[in-house]
Amino acid sequence: MDYSNITASQAQRLIRLNERIAAANIPQSSLDQSLNVATWNIRNFGKAKRYDDGILFIAQILYQFDLIAITEVRDDLTDFKRVLQLLGPQWKFVISDWQPDRGGNQERIAFLYDERIVSFTGLAAEASPARTKAGSEYTATQSWWRYPYFASFQAGHFDFIILAMHARWGAPEGRLEELASFGDWISRRWDDHQDRVFDKDVIVVGDFNIKRIDDEFYRALTDRSKLKMPRALAGVQDTATSPGNKNYDQILHRCQQTAFTDNGGIIDFASDGFMENVLFPDLPASKVTYELSDHFPLWVQLNTDNDDFRLTTAADVVD
Repeated sequence: MDYSNITASQAQRLIRLNERIAAANIPQSSLDQSLNVATWNIRNFGKAKRYDDGILFIAQILYQFDLIAITEVRDDLTDFKRVLQLLGPQWKFVISDWQPDRGGNQERIAFLYDERIVSFTGLAAEASPARTKAGSEYTATQSWWRYPYFASFQAGHFDFIILAMHARWGAPEGRLEELASFGDWISRRWDDHQDRVFDKDVIVVGDFNIKRIDDEFYRALTDRSKLKMPRALAGVQDTATSPGNKNYDQILHRCQQTAFTDNGGIIDFASDGFMENVLFPDLPASKVTYELSDHFPLWVQLNTDNDDFRLTTAADVVD
């Protein structure tokens, strides 16, 4: 992180933010051994220019992880690039195009990563709903307001696809249909055509606007897709700054070659009025989530040392 131009006030508040980060108990990752993955909806990131404080605090939080899927990145990447400048030259990104209509909300999805720990391996694409033929045209019967975006990465000997989505909000019927359709898409790729997918290990992340684990929206996403939640995240109750328990954000997976550790959770930067009273004391309370976010980053640590798995697989083939 580049702290060369921060003020005394920013440094003092950054120290307080680091106390909240420390309370999250995020273990340090280790080259070829472990990987810290996060998903974070950064509210309207790029819609309006943030103050330097907001950019600094966002960068400090992102710096805790190795690979982050960021949703709600807007078409204007000026603030995104300000964050990159603070993070340093070892941080790279893969990013989707933006969707201009109201449903798309001019949003992108970005995968931000520290190339010292994890490397991009070439695949980057938007997922699109299944199409059917009508006359001479092929059209989708299901609408996804914001197309999911996926990319391939490798850490140690573990290679995988990370797939991120910002699901719609609104009428329950449309939300259920969208999540079920997305789950079906995953099932078709990883079950019906398993021999032709780019990689069989997939981590699915994002803001799915799911209020509670195991509600009908969660089941719509996970039943056919066979996505599973890492054990470390089973007790997470809140992924949003608003009152009440909400599980809007998820990290799910279908991974064969690696094990998730027992480390995972959120960084809570909002409870007890922390944003309003400590981080942004000069701003109205109604403005602070537009400087940081109304969602917490959700994270989990993976084991990327899969030598035992690879040897066992090779032994089975030999036998």
